[in-house]
Amino acid sequence: MNQITPSRTARGRLFFANPGPTNIPDSVLKAVAHSTVDFMSPEFLTLYDGCMEGVKRVLKTQQHVFFYTASGHGAWEAALVNVLSPGDRLLIVETGYFSEGWAEMATALGIEVVTVAADWRQGVDMKNVEAALAADTEHRIKAVGVVHNETATGVALPIPEVRAALDATGHPALLMADTISSLACFDFRMDEWGVDVVVGGSQKGLMLPTGMSFTGVSNKALAAHKLSTMPKHYMNWSAMIVRRHKSFIGTVPVSIFFGLAESLRLLEEEGLENVFARHHRLARATRAAVRHWSGNNGPELFCANPQRFSDSVTAIKMPEGHDAEALRKLCYERFNLSLGGGLGPLGGKVFRIGHMGDLNEPMVLGALAAVEMSLQGAGVPHGKGGVQAAMEWLAG
Repeated sequence: MNQITPSRTARGRLFFANPGPTNIPDSVLKAVAHSTVDFMSPEFLTLYDGCMEGVKRVLKTQQHVFFYTASGHGAWEAALVNVLSPGDRLLIVETGYFSEGWAEMATALGIEVVTVAADWRQGVDMKNVEAALAADTEHRIKAVGVVHNETATGVALPIPEVRAALDATGHPALLMADTISSLACFDFRMDEWGVDVVVGGSQKGLMLPTGMSFTGVSNKALAAHKLSTMPKHYMNWSAMIVRRHKSFIGTVPVSIFFGLAESLRLLEEEGLENVFARHHRLARATRAAVRHWSGNNGPELFCANPQRFSDSVTAIKMPEGHDAEALRKLCYERFNLSLGGGLGPLGGKVFRIGHMGDLNEPMVLGALAAVEMSLQGAGVPHGKGGVQAAMEWLAG
């Protein structure tokens, strides 16, 4: 087999189907390349204020937003240290690798973590969430942390049902949601769903370079922040809210805001509901292909609960005895296609196709075709015709 190394000799564009970071539109790349400006100049402040309001529209909130020069993990930490104190109890709803990561961070910060366990392929049973809250009669749980879309498993969590569990039990805990791989991909409503702290990042649905994250913060969370004794400085909301930018203890990353302004323009030009519909359409096509591949004892959807399918990433479980990393390597070296790998205990067992951000039908079909050719080249059993199944779904 004639293999190539795309980073050196590949021709044509890299097909990037990794679930984050995602493809960056050309107009956003050009906007980010703006010359450096004074972040206190009237021109930049006008742009910045517009970005702040635009992010609030995407979050569907009229409350507070704080930005950070950090990846999503930085916003995770900001969410924890600003509303909790050492020894406080945090209830984490298990979804997979990233819910575990948030729990590990909280434990390292001196927070007591209690987890509602879940089958990674099915998603959590909401009755267990409600039972955990009802059992906490002393209200020692100060916050509930959920991952809206578990990037590692392709399983989405219905946040309104978590809010319903809090309301049904009369529990006063804050509701904190990680939307890093869901925001601007499928519906999220901070205020309507009663979410108190939202974690978001630049590099997925917002179609920007990695390096900026943010938190949406409710008035209830801001009140809790005033009682927090967790050490914090760079991410301290009290210090941020009195600054002109209401964020950034230090230099503002001006370049990314030029890109953010363009990203928001693109999202609103298409219309958020149309953005969500496009993601759903591409996700359905991807799942149609995988269902077809699952014939002949082939790869299958990792998410086994149709009510919890993600519209931003599909995780695919390899047949026993076949290595997902070997398949990813073949896709990359032979066909210039980048896929996501399995994380944590799913390493080597799962590969992931991201279908979020700046994507259309031909891009997804190209990725699916490269995967199907690689399944054949790697000798992985599968039902042939997955790409045709995706095409028929999209055409229909």
